[in-house]
Amino acid sequence: MRVTGTVAVLLLGWALSGCSGGSAAPATPVAVAPTPTPPAASAPASPSPSPSRIGQATAAPRWLGTRVLPVGPDGFAAARKTPAELRDRSIITVDDLPPPTDGRFHSTIQRVPAGVLARSSWTQSCPVAAADLRYVTVTFRGFDGLAHTGELLVNARVATDLVTVFRRLYAAAYPIERMRISSAAELNAPPTGDDNTTESFACRPVRGQKSWSQHAYGLAVDVNPFQNPYHKGDVVLPELATAYLDRADVRPGMVQPRSTVVRAFEAVGWKWGGDYASLRDYMHFSATGG
Repeated sequence: MRVTGTVAVLLLGWALSGCSGGSAAPATPVAVAPTPTPPAASAPASPSPSPSRIGQATAAPRWLGTRVLPVGPDGFAAARKTPAELRDRSIITVDDLPPPTDGRFHSTIQRVPAGVLARSSWTQSCPVAAADLRYVTVTFRGFDGLAHTGELLVNARVATDLVTVFRRLYAAAYPIERMRISSAAELNAPPTGDDNTTESFACRPVRGQKSWSQHAYGLAVDVNPFQNPYHKGDVVLPELATAYLDRADVRPGMVQPRSTVVRAFEAVGWKWGGDYASLRDYMHFSATGG
């Protein structure tokens, strides 16, 4: 089950590991037509400085991603009151990849370039072979209303479906703050509780278990984790996203029952973690329901 410029935070790792999981059969590679390599296939471009405001979106607070939270004996930081700057979170996207010049939806699917694999959390101990993953880029709409390019590392057998999902979300102008691949170092960094990265692959087990998360197979996606936190008992991930536990107070980026986001994933057979009985994982969508 983390949009903070180049700041690496743990939250995404916690959120991805908190997602329900379980074993899944290794993906069967699918034939994919060759596609041009995106301009930044080996590494995201260095983000340029962001303006202070674009439409209703504002630049990220300077402290975002820098305030490390103390971790308790259970391995998690305690949930905290959402800072005033993030209670109605609408942050300008800092581009990691070149945005489209025509404002239209674009996508690519290709075998994972060596440079991309090297900066991901994949290792040979992961439950999915590198050959069974695909590097996907899609256009997404930021909270700033602008078109941006995001990247995902996903299982080969769901790559086309996920392009379909994000095409629908772009057409509906659903806002996403950031979409990029995290490294193992980022997933294991000290928690700051304020990340908001939409992401798929993360080579981690389910929280508190030995079985692999569906993220470790590239069969799950977390969407806007801050607006759509994981909640079970006293555990909230991201830890500073407690203001978004009030699902009746609908704000941009939140995933609601029967919303465009839920319907887009349902159309390709994916399940939503917001429907779980024993916990609520509002960010989480998976091909297996786990």
